[in-house]
Amino acid sequence: MITKEHVAFFRENGYVKIEGVVPKDNCDRVIDAIWDCLGHDPSNPDNWYDPPKGVLGSAGMVEMYHHQSMWDNRQHPAVHQAFAELLGEEKLWVTLDRVNMKPPVRSDRKELSAGFIHWDTDTSKLPNPLRKPLGVQGVLYLADTAVNQGGFQCVPGIYRVLEEYLQTQPEGRNPSVPDLTGYEVEAIPGKAGDLVIWDILLPHGNGHNYADSPRYAQYISMSPARYHRVEERNARIEQYQKRDHPKGAAFPGDPRMWEQTRFDSPPVLTQLGRKLLGLDAWED
Repeated sequence: MITKEHVAFFRENGYVKIEGVVPKDNCDRVIDAIWDCLGHDPSNPDNWYDPPKGVLGSAGMVEMYHHQSMWDNRQHPAVHQAFAELLGEEKLWVTLDRVNMKPPVRSDRKELSAGFIHWDTDTSKLPNPLRKPLGVQGVLYLADTAVNQGGFQCVPGIYRVLEEYLQTQPEGRNPSVPDLTGYEVEAIPGKAGDLVIWDILLPHGNGHNYADSPRYAQYISMSPARYHRVEERNARIEQYQKRDHPKGAAFPGDPRMWEQTRFDSPPVLTQLGRKLLGLDAWED
């Protein structure tokens, strides 16, 4: 699935797009689940800007984590294969992350369509010498996403010269937000089912949605399994069993507890899904 051209592009630019990883039907089911969670009809544009309190956050993040449709994508064999081939490691755990519904820009609800560029790591505390990739993140396009629709965007120009770039930055800078002076932000369009994987050292984020319809996405990433971290493994399993969200300020959760009250049992996992969660161990 990951070609030599994919690897070369990833090493040069800090990200790669793999096309058609997940069937469109899978993507459509997640979109239906998003609107079921929001309790609105997507055919009425007014509903895009009137979500339940605390459920649709800044830049369109939806506080939904364990819908069956989301797990169907996390445990899709091609998604695992893409990460495994790029990382050179089969024994992986999948992140328990959210979905995104970013409506078009509207003056009275600008926060829902916000754009940003950041790092999800403290770049003042990076290893020396710098190791690439330091780790990866990923996003699955749930619908066709145009270049102006508020989807994934990044700054490969900074990534290519990151060590030199960091050496020129002043003391007291924000280590999670880069100075973009002189660098181009590139928006990456894609089709439903496309998967973008990027190095966490790549400055990235979402753009403003200037199109006529929402941007839909599911955040999926994988990293080497860490069975020696017993507390982390137990927390992952508990979150799955209770349909709960990861702990931390970045993941506030749904104040209504919609997932916990709507469903009687956790999502159904395949044999691969059980390993990706940490319920079952990967065989040697």
